[in-house]
Amino acid sequence: MAFHFNASDKQAYAVRLLRKAFTRGARTHVLLDREMATRLEVDLWIRVAGDFLPHCLDDSPAPVLRRSPIVLGPSVMQVQPEAQVLVNLSEMLPDSGLIGRYQRIIEVVSTSPRDRELARQRWRWYRESGMEPERHDLGASEGSTHH
Repeated sequence: MAFHFNASDKQAYAVRLLRKAFTRGARTHVLLDREMATRLEVDLWIRVAGDFLPHCLDDSPAPVLRRSPIVLGPSVMQVQPEAQVLVNLSEMLPDSGLIGRYQRIIEVVSTSPRDRELARQRWRWYRESGMEPERHDLGASEGSTHH
């Protein structure tokens, strides 16, 4: 469980993070609202020419969901099959009954005061849930995912 703080461009950082997870063979769920999911989906197609990351939205047909290594959307935690990694780009708390199914949870936090305050609340929630978050400050080296 890790918080990646100070992402100057949360979406661009997410693309790099998802590329890294994909190249390592990890199935990844990305928790985010529908509007941001649509924007991120476009970036996964065009961010780097010739470097498409296979993905789908969480409301895609079941056969597509089964084949997609990256699934995006607000109800992603309900999607089967399960993924190894959950990336939270939203303001939402993940479903407490489902967080245990992930081997790794990554919270990406921008530099905006609102996002930082909501992240502090999620940090406390994780600690109260018995998890000990790690802190990774992206401000020093935005290009790295600090694993």
